[in-house]
Amino acid sequence: MNDELLELYQELILDHNARPHNFGAMQGSTHHAHGLNPLCGDDIEVFLQLDGNRIKDAKFSGHGCAISKASASLMTDAVKEASTEEAQAMFDVFHRLVTGENVSDLERENLGKVAAFSGVKEFPARVKCASLAWHTLKAALNQAHEQVSTE
Repeated sequence: MNDELLELYQELILDHNARPHNFGAMQGSTHHAHGLNPLCGDDIEVFLQLDGNRIKDAKFSGHGCAISKASASLMTDAVKEASTEEAQAMFDVFHRLVTGENVSDLERENLGKVAAFSGVKEFPARVKCASLAWHTLKAALNQAHEQVSTE
């Protein structure tokens, strides 16, 4: 990872951990899921307000490490106003990105600031931290009722 990307990654994580966007429970959510990483204790709930297949609002609550919290913050920013299909596509690209699989330049560009999490692949133990909120988003979209676990 080049120094510039590493610096952006660190700045985004620190900023979104200290001042997370869309943090807090949502009254009247249409979709909800709970995710837990039992090994490290990251515990995230994702709340969505859908209008048809469009995500009108997205919030999260819970606690976890800086990477987990920052990922949830950036994810909720990214999926607001997206269609459920677009959010699913973002999940797929994000998962490939953090696990070191091939992601095209266009896919990376379409992720916006979320693409800074490409640095997580350099720290395999942190991939679960970065992806917990995204797996929880996917469960919320699919209206899965069981708790999401990264184990």
